[in-house]
Amino acid sequence: MWKHIALGLALSITVVAPVLAQTQTPRGHKPAGAQQGQQQEQLPPPPIEQEVRIAAVVNDGVITTSDLDNRIVLLLRSSGIQDTPENRQRLAPRVLRALIDEKIELQEAKHLNVSVPKSEVDAALSRLEKQNNLPAGGLDKYLQNLGIPKASLVDQITAALTWNKLIQMRLAQDVNVSDQEVNDAIKAAKESESTPQNNVVEIFLAVDNPNQDDEVHRLADNLEQQLHSGGNFAAIAQQFSQSPTAASGGALGWISPGEISPDLEKAIDALKPGEITDPVRAAGGYYILGLVDRRLPGQANPNDAVVSVVEAGAPVPPNAPPEFRQRLARALDQISHAGASCSTFAAAARKVGLPFVREAPNIKASTLSQGVRHITLDLAVGQVSRPFPVQGGVGLVMLCDRKDAAPEKPPSFEEVRYSIERQHLDILARRYLRDLRRNAYVDIRG
Repeated sequence: MWKHIALGLALSITVVAPVLAQTQTPRGHKPAGAQQGQQQEQLPPPPIEQEVRIAAVVNDGVITTSDLDNRIVLLLRSSGIQDTPENRQRLAPRVLRALIDEKIELQEAKHLNVSVPKSEVDAALSRLEKQNNLPAGGLDKYLQNLGIPKASLVDQITAALTWNKLIQMRLAQDVNVSDQEVNDAIKAAKESESTPQNNVVEIFLAVDNPNQDDEVHRLADNLEQQLHSGGNFAAIAQQFSQSPTAASGGALGWISPGEISPDLEKAIDALKPGEITDPVRAAGGYYILGLVDRRLPGQANPNDAVVSVVEAGAPVPPNAPPEFRQRLARALDQISHAGASCSTFAAAARKVGLPFVREAPNIKASTLSQGVRHITLDLAVGQVSRPFPVQGGVGLVMLCDRKDAAPEKPPSFEEVRYSIERQHLDILARRYLRDLRRNAYVDIRG
């Protein structure tokens, strides 16, 4: 499939615990003016009449400013990018273009009588809940607490599912991979068995014409900054990247030498696991690449290792005073030297007041968030990491135990064929959308 929905990556579900106990509002505190013993009925505010304005006209459809604002909120909350007026302004053009593409895709699907039933959308939402450890119906409450309109998420999922179905119906039959092409790929893989492979993730921002280069470059720089501040790579890739890998959180998978352009390969080779590149200008636009792992072919996949860990952390408000940051740094340093056992580490983290402590025995490394995963896999058993940024705060992790998986078997003939078919289908799908854009009437309003 060209665009399967990696629903577990649609939202970066993060436990946002209260600030350290010393900074919490005392219980029983009442707002100024509240009279003790006086009960006043709290009436809901009257509805506000909002002017519906048009952000863009796409053929016979419209995108309202409300649609745009809601999608920006969804993007900010799910990717960990700070919600500031400057970021909203920077993101608005890119988000609007994504909404225009979705509108064009849905209009083409309607023209060809392609649709997805509500049951498929509901199933996708249900999978999203399960993958983020939310109870049934918990997604609605989570979105409500964060101020994310559910309709915006539903629209995004519906558009992606519909476009995926359309691509399969219209283009899959045009993809023909010969046995010789598959055999050549298998031969090339065997010849590179002594050369390390890189497990790569990507964010690709297309430059459709030279006039957009500076704007796209600025966006790439901004996204890189957000990633270094603890933003969720997978969520940002899904929301921003214009590569088909966006559907899987930007995952390119294991890449052998020669499979990507020399400029991108050079940038990746300079990284250590867990690092990301600066924006790289290559054919078609800008890339931000991340190195998840590096291995020799045939070695066990580190992500399949079964690990036992203890995670601990605390949120850090953007406006936190220096005293708060100093107190948190002392607390983290104290627990990092608490002892060699995970139970001692967890107890010390709770004792100093860290609001988030999670003991996770015998889990697959792949279930850890990407940032925590690569840090964990670099640790020796019994070792505590250095403090690292997480979305909205700072964290620590201790590796309690690790059992590596068996070495991976080479992909089968059919698996290689499927991989090549997917690459060809990706190219056809891009061309299809490009042609639809060229033929569409699009009027972007001020």
